[in-house]
Amino acid sequence: MTPSSSPEVAVVGAGPVGLTFALWLHELGREAVVFDARPRARLADDARVLALSLGSWRQFERLGLAERLPATPIRTIHVSQQGFGRVQLDAASLGVPFFGAVVRAADLIAALIEAARTRGIPLRDETPVEATQAQGERIALTTPQGIFHARLCARAEGRLSAEAEEVFSRDYGQSALIGWVHAEGLAPESAVERFTPQGPAALLPDHGQWTFVHVLPQGEAEQAAALPDAAYLERLERAFGNRWRLSGIRGRALYPLVLRWRRRPVAERTVWLGNAAQTLHPVAGQGFNLAARDVGTLVELLREAEDPGSAWTLECYARRRAPDRQLTIGLTDGFARAFRPQNGLLPLARGAALLALDACLPLKALFARQMMFGRR
Repeated sequence: MTPSSSPEVAVVGAGPVGLTFALWLHELGREAVVFDARPRARLADDARVLALSLGSWRQFERLGLAERLPATPIRTIHVSQQGFGRVQLDAASLGVPFFGAVVRAADLIAALIEAARTRGIPLRDETPVEATQAQGERIALTTPQGIFHARLCARAEGRLSAEAEEVFSRDYGQSALIGWVHAEGLAPESAVERFTPQGPAALLPDHGQWTFVHVLPQGEAEQAAALPDAAYLERLERAFGNRWRLSGIRGRALYPLVLRWRRRPVAERTVWLGNAAQTLHPVAGQGFNLAARDVGTLVELLREAEDPGSAWTLECYARRRAPDRQLTIGLTDGFARAFRPQNGLLPLARGAALLALDACLPLKALFARQMMFGRR
């Protein structure tokens, strides 16, 4: 493909969201080219673990990728807080096969790259998009290899900058410690979310071990990251109420936590997807799942759209996605802030809310459907 090529859609970013969108474009019969600034050998260099909701998993089933993904299903979810208040969610009792599945981002990206290769989707690595400019019915993308023209530019690269236009930003003053442990006594295919005075902690099943996410105030998180393994494991066990014996810790990494979201995820001939549209707190694991629903809505609109980058198409997309984006971002932000260290009656109110949720099956089902499929 020469620099003068003019694909229908230019996808900027060869991460999970950008590659998923490119595969859907291929299913629609629309020509796409994927650009990424990184060399191909580093595209799958992603240490994240993703908790895919059932809705996201079904997208990969329709793309023919689910059977190729090494994944661990989540069939039970236990949510509690320090003190009193707990809720147990069981997939079978709510009429679904599982709530979702845990996959490693590196495995998902590798499967997506292979699927793109077999479908003949061009992937231009080491090709950063340095600038874009809308020009009537086309948008020009400037790269070191030349200028490309497309009818739509889908930007799905990197994290959203706090300095970008129309971006809401909140620094939670927290960091997340992430890694892997073995949890003696915890049932396989079970996920745990625990709210402590310092912040939430989670265990996600991952091929016979568990990925942990341990949120702490930034200063405490840095101190905890420097602890020897044995000392940190003791602290992590206390965060989960000493319910399980944790061992075999590895891969500890520290990530600062912020909320950033672009109020309008569209502009002339441009749409922002994934972390380029919103970066969420990891509580409830909704970041990638919200992005997958964004992609799903855009794909449905492009099935019938004559011009994929027309103002009408992009405005329809923004309007349709607004309720789910606002609700999911609001719920995630609310969870993150409500469970920060606070005194008074709030812990009692939270405990009562968890007990009420546990006692009401219809309310459980409504909550689970929001987490699995978003607002419809």
